[in-house]
Amino acid sequence: MIGPIAITLWLGVVILIAVLTHKRWPDHQELPRKIIHIGTGAVVPMAWFFAIPTLLAIPFAVLVTLAIAINHRWRIVPAVEDVDRNSYGTVAYGLAITTLLILFWPGRADAVCAGLLVMALGDGLAGLVGRSVNSTRWTVLGQTKSVAGTLTMALVSTLVLVGLMLAYRNAIAWGVAVGISVMATVLEQVSPAGVDNLSVPLLVSLGWVLLIS
Repeated sequence: MIGPIAITLWLGVVILIAVLTHKRWPDHQELPRKIIHIGTGAVVPMAWFFAIPTLLAIPFAVLVTLAIAINHRWRIVPAVEDVDRNSYGTVAYGLAITTLLILFWPGRADAVCAGLLVMALGDGLAGLVGRSVNSTRWTVLGQTKSVAGTLTMALVSTLVLVGLMLAYRNAIAWGVAVGISVMATVLEQVSPAGVDNLSVPLLVSLGWVLLIS
């Protein structure tokens, strides 16, 4: 039972930090959301480490996704959804985790980790860097993108995939890592309203399954 307890405590700590951040810096609306976005990425590797079974992992993911959807509608915890644009990213994120667990858990837990960590770390850090660093910006389907954020997404995604190859004792296939990262970066560019939180993890995980034995 230590696994579910550890994961629940971790999620509680992440949400608490986001809420405190929201209270401390109310003008930085994106920061609490990115804290949750990045922090939640650790849940799947933790579940893999603790060997959480499918019969426990999937219902837990479904319940969390339902809670996220309810919060998206009624803003029970404003720090999670208080952003300056129309976004369904948090709900899409929950759906991505649930879908990947249904498709690949636990036989290809590495693929689930690949998709979720690219999204959590790559996209999460890209959002923070893109807003913090002054660089050329453009708009795609109503979403503002930047050179700094795009490069961060591509670089962090590549490093995540290479790190997983090492952790899973695969030979480092830089071409595969870069190719999947480029695909993820392109998807992140053309996915309005936070839909990339679903499309990126799903296609990264699928690419990992097809290209990494």
